[in-house]
Amino acid sequence: MDFVSEMKSKAASSLKRLVLPEGKEERIIRAARIIVNEKLAASVTLLGNTADIQEIATSEGIDLEGINVINPGNDNADLNKYADVYYELRKNKGMTPEQAKVDIINTLRWGAMMVHLGDADAIVGGAINTTGDVLRAGLAIIGTAPGIKTASSCFVMTGMDSHYGKEGSMIFTDCAVIPDPLAEQLADITECAAQSCREFLNAEPVAALLSFSTKGSAKHDDVTKIQNTVEILEKRNPGFIFDGEMQADSALVPSVLDKKAPGSPVRGKVNILVFPDLNSGNIGYKLVQRLGKAQAYGPFLQGFEKPISDLSRGASVDDIVTTCSVTLARVK
Repeated sequence: MDFVSEMKSKAASSLKRLVLPEGKEERIIRAARIIVNEKLAASVTLLGNTADIQEIATSEGIDLEGINVINPGNDNADLNKYADVYYELRKNKGMTPEQAKVDIINTLRWGAMMVHLGDADAIVGGAINTTGDVLRAGLAIIGTAPGIKTASSCFVMTGMDSHYGKEGSMIFTDCAVIPDPLAEQLADITECAAQSCREFLNAEPVAALLSFSTKGSAKHDDVTKIQNTVEILEKRNPGFIFDGEMQADSALVPSVLDKKAPGSPVRGKVNILVFPDLNSGNIGYKLVQRLGKAQAYGPFLQGFEKPISDLSRGASVDDIVTTCSVTLARVK
């Protein structure tokens, strides 16, 4: 079973509640119809002006039966509750009760609050909002997982040589969010990628922290950062195998690792590549995708307390359905 089919199967078997905050976008409405038709969620809620959503659906011939529509701008029964909680979450940032009531009407924040309070299980946005908008709503309301301070992303790379990763599938991280992570952030990213590996690949994580140096073969501040990251992870004792700093060939080829870092615990087992910064991560996954003809799924956000995903603003309806399925499959 391929990655997408597996995620859809997991979503269909768990049947969780999805909220889509960009309900006035035609692609989102079409994706919601597919998700309901394919029974990938227990419920799907679109957020936005009810009349506008109905008008778009009618003009495009999309049946809204079985899809919930909520307009946060109406005198919604949840408005006061959501505003009060938002105020409590943000009062140390200068938020007032009056402003909270205004701000929470934003559909991204409203959707994030639904997830935070358990009125929905997962949220997917970004078809018309920026990644920054999605991240800010998620961080302000849903927050990061216990012990994690950094939200990041990963790609699921599939279709590679079966000798690598889990039968040719690996996690690449972070390729989309943190431009130049500090050592503490990189440790968070590695821990979150380990959880993503369990969720997406159904495999015990083995992470290689990449560098242009292997075990001190070069001296540079960028190398020191990776070494410091490894020390942080060792102190955290996160419960999975990792090693670094190491070059990509050391991470992937046992005979090279034997020469450069004999005895490394990751030998022949690596299923997570942790890139030192966004430059290398973004370039790396695209090279593997284009030159290696691998499939790249993502980016999927990681590190949040509850499932939240960001879409490319150019995402197709199929892309949206896939991302929603992946996000629903992650709900505990």
